[in-house]
Amino acid sequence: MAAPSADASVSFRAWWAGRPPAAGGAVMATGIVSVGLHLAGYEVVSRVALVIACAAWLGLAADFAGRLAWDRERWRAEAGSPAALTAVAATTVLGTRFSALGWQTLAEALLALAVVLWPVLLVDVVRHWSRRMPGAVFLCCVATQGLAVLSAALAGAEAVAWLAHAALVLFWLGLVLYGFALARFELRQVVEGAGDHWVAGGALAISALAGSKLVAADSARLYLWNDDDRGVLRTVTLSLLVLDLAWYAVLLVAEAARPRLRYDVRRWSTVFPMGMTAAATLSIAAALDVSWLDGPGRALLWIAVAAWLAVATGAVAAARAGVRSTAPR
Repeated sequence: MAAPSADASVSFRAWWAGRPPAAGGAVMATGIVSVGLHLAGYEVVSRVALVIACAAWLGLAADFAGRLAWDRERWRAEAGSPAALTAVAATTVLGTRFSALGWQTLAEALLALAVVLWPVLLVDVVRHWSRRMPGAVFLCCVATQGLAVLSAALAGAEAVAWLAHAALVLFWLGLVLYGFALARFELRQVVEGAGDHWVAGGALAISALAGSKLVAADSARLYLWNDDDRGVLRTVTLSLLVLDLAWYAVLLVAEAARPRLRYDVRRWSTVFPMGMTAAATLSIAAALDVSWLDGPGRALLWIAVAAWLAVATGAVAAARAGVRSTAPR
């Protein structure tokens, strides 16, 4: 009677071992949906999403550590893929959500882990850049801005000025990296991409979120920015949101014109920009006192939730098929 259970366990491990680095997009997508639900006031559902994101993060972290310890050749090969930076981005997204819960020590630990991973993976990824890259090339910006978002959130929560200034440096660096990535992005991906082409807009969304967190981190206790600094941050943040929404519209039209309905693990990198756009819009509405953005932000949030449910359904079906295909015969 134990044999079927043992076979299922072997099949699951075989399927899990074959998961690509892009699977980290599932944690990013689920984590940012949790952040968006929190900003919109849906705390219970937000925490459910957070639990799912944490479970996925722990599984992927164990796999990451296992390959680093026992399969260095494969780890090095995957570390050069742009998708490897999902490890940094996913960690910072979870850290940001934990900071919002008031769990600052855990958020700090995740920031420290992300800071250690970021330069190692970023350098390796950039070294492997080429012309005509897929949308994953923008993860260099996403990972960097993820550090900026989490650093700014912790700076505001704990009144640490140097952390806010470090976040500001990362914010501007992220925008520079976006420019380099854009120069290497193959525009045909907009109509041909399997899902990660949406990161072209998502990178701008997380940049806008970082800007809103930098503005929100300021207080009478810290006095981080003068009026000119605040004005520049406000203008750049709103401009980034406008550019992000423009990308969102273009990508949505491209999806309608050329539907790509088959499930692909890179579809999590479609959900992430959708959720990040919603979170950025809601955060800017509060931090920059642009209250009329709250309504659009909530609408974008529910679109992201619907997309998450659709991709999750596809992921479950693909997982079942994958486990069955690896079952011993």
